[in-house]
Parts: sequence; C-alpha cells; structure tokens
Amino acid sequence: MEKLPKHVAIIMDGNGRWAKMRSKNRVYGHRQGIKVVKEIINYSVKRGIKHLTLYTFSSENWQRPQKEVIALMGFFKIYLHKEADWLVDIGIKLNVIGDISKLPENVRHVIFDVKTKTAKCDKMVLNLALSYGGRDEILRAVKKLLHMAKEGKITEKDVDEKHFGFFLDTANQPDPDLIIRTSGEYRISNFLLWQSAYSELYFTETLWPDFTVEEFELALQDFMRRERRFGKV
Repeated sequence: MEKLPKHVAIIMDGNGRWAKMRSKNRVYGHRQGIKVVKEIINYSVKRGIKHLTLYTFSSENWQRPQKEVIALMGFFKIYLHKEADWLVDIGIKLNVIGDISKLPENVRHVIFDVKTKTAKCDKMVLNLALSYGGRDEILRAVKKLLHMAKEGKITEKDVDEKHFGFFLDTANQPDPDLIIRTSGEYRISNFLLWQSAYSELYFTETLWPDFTVEEFELALQDFMRRERRFGKV
C-alpha cells in the first residue's frame, strides 16, 4: 500500500479508432468507452486509490465535428445524472477541472448538482477534465495571480511553486503519481502540464474501449516496481 499511487491520471484515447475498426461511427466508440470508465472508477475505489483524474474532453476537442461534440455533451449530462447516486454509494467526491464556462448550461447545471450531492464523500476524489487544457489551466492561474497582485493581495515574494499550485484546478490535491495513456500514442497531449513534472508514465497499445481492470492492475504493478528519485540519487 505504501507504493500504491495516491493519484492516477488517465488519458482515455482510442474510442474513434476502436469504432472505425468495427465499421461504426465515432459516437459508438465513445458510448463503449463510457462503460469502461465506470469499471475503472469502481476498481480504483476498491484498490484504495485516493485521486483519479480522467482526461474526458480537451480544450482542443471543441474543434471536432459538431455532431460528435453535441453527442459527447449529451453523454456527459446523462452519465453524471444517471450515476450520481452510485457515486455517493461508493464514496466518490466529484470534481471537474477545465474551463467549464465553455460547457453547455445544462451540462454545467448537472455538474453543480452532482458536485453538491457528492461533496461529503471521502473514499476517492474523481476529477473529470472537461474543456481542459494544461496550457489554458496555467494561463488562468497566472491571470488569477495578476488580478490579486493588482488588488495588492499578493506580492512577488509570496509566489512559489506551492503557492502557485493553489491557483490550479487541482488545488489541494497531490500531483499525479502515475499517468496512463491508452491507444499506442506516446505523448501527454496538453494534460496536467504543471502537475506531471515528476509523474511516472505508462503507455499501452490497448484502445480505451478494450482497456480492462486487469490491464489497469498491470499498470499499477508496473508503477510499484519503479524507483522514484525526484531528481535525487
């Protein structure tokens, strides 16, 4: 348990390719991917992971075809509404990171309701990255700092790495120990750029709809075998 990652982040990639391989549209792949999300969330709680962050919809994903974006927004709203009681039952506190002001009003409304409903849950924090981009998050944090400096509430000497972290979307949470990416891509795609400075990375060829709890456990076991030095010897 000492070596189990406290915070796992996952780039859930490959829904579109999975669907194409089956001569289906991309929306079908996203629908299958949502089923995997619930399995991984449930297993994370059972395994004792305290923070799970899922890269759900990036700031760049707004550039996708409108039909796909509309379908995804519908999935988010329906899924959160449908699974709210389940999240409470297994002790999950919902948090959303990203520029949620860009999300449709009905999606933001459901997010607020589920966050309120799960606020006192303490088994695990689930971060859904929605309309999220790492660069955008850092810029928003800088703007908050500049605003406070303009009002005289903060000075240059007050700003260090720890203080800066309080202005990020993941404030008061540990940085991810392990970042997993599915689908055979070897990049982090603008995900948790500040927080991932010393994260361990795990890549798998498996497309997200085929990602199982067994493979998730393999990633955890791989992490626990690694020696983390954080720049030391």
